[in-house]
Amino acid sequence: MEPDNSTLDPFLPNGTDEPESTEAPWDDATLLGLQISLSVALAVLTLATALSNGFVITTIFLTRKLHTPANFLIGSLAVTDLLVSILVMPISILYTVSKTWTLGQIMCDIWLSSDITFCTASILHLCVIALDRYWAITDALEYSKRRTTRRAAVMIAVVWVISISISMPPLFWRQAKAKDELKECVVNTDQISYTLYSTFGAFYVPTVLLVILYGRIYVAARSRILKSPAACGKRFTTAQLIQTSAGSSLCSLNSASNQEGNLHPMVGGLGGGGGGGGLGTGGSPLFASSVKVKLADSVQERKRLCAAREKKATKTLGIILGAFIVCWLPFFVGTLVLAICKDCWFDPVLFDVFTWLGYLNSLINPVIYTVFNDEFKQAFQKLMKFKSCR
Repeated sequence: MEPDNSTLDPFLPNGTDEPESTEAPWDDATLLGLQISLSVALAVLTLATALSNGFVITTIFLTRKLHTPANFLIGSLAVTDLLVSILVMPISILYTVSKTWTLGQIMCDIWLSSDITFCTASILHLCVIALDRYWAITDALEYSKRRTTRRAAVMIAVVWVISISISMPPLFWRQAKAKDELKECVVNTDQISYTLYSTFGAFYVPTVLLVILYGRIYVAARSRILKSPAACGKRFTTAQLIQTSAGSSLCSLNSASNQEGNLHPMVGGLGGGGGGGGLGTGGSPLFASSVKVKLADSVQERKRLCAAREKKATKTLGIILGAFIVCWLPFFVGTLVLAICKDCWFDPVLFDVFTWLGYLNSLINPVIYTVFNDEFKQAFQKLMKFKSCR
């Protein structure tokens, strides 16, 4: 039976039975609400990034104990991440929310160059910090002589030279892309050679270097413990060495505590020789047995502490590498895929998520490289107490 079309729906516009493709008023309101919510969330992330890195810089500047070459590298990393939060992320909020570029070609060039330069410098800072820790652990005595502020400055300068060399090439062809009206501000991925050069220089090569360095740091630290049963009390523990890789200054071998050395004279005195042993016990078998039991308990306790430190050290390494890879891998994989595969497509919203994941690393960096550093935590506490007393 044919439907009766003699009576038209009075709610349809123009008396037709087909609705017009117009959006309801509440759709615009919902869209505006989502834009406001997204803007607030990204603004909070940007503010947190600026404040956390600002605290790190302030703490290093005001705490004389932290004026070491290793901490200068961490301070330089904090400055770089602070620049990301001040010069890159605010404009990125506007671009992400509005989905169109309204600031002109010159501002686009400045913003993209700053984005590439600062983000690359942040990643490369992680590499020089890891390299500094690796040298400090594998060649502690010799490297302590060469570990100067000047050397740290040279490493930082190299980071910025590489970062600028990666960000500059797009400026030579970017002007030709926007002749009439610029509606988007992106790096031209048609230049496959530059995409390969930039992604490998800014991410893939540094990632391989980080994995190798932190792997060797952990192996070197663990081998020191396995070589000597007394290493837990007499030498560096793996946790101490890994903590160094997360930002702590490496302790001197000469200043390491020698708890085992305090027990050896007692054991030597129990051996029967040594002219009375200096213990005033006459080499009593009962006393010797008691000391051996206490010594065995002490060694077992130290082994348990070492096991706990091993787990903590492994967790620290996992956080350092995991946070970096999780934050930056999606973005650089997506960038490389779009350049190589011309038929591939990513949802713009998904790519925005990848971009902000990378920015998130600038917030995570000051947390990772200070929360595992006892000196930084103590300096933070003193700084906060000083402010509360004023």
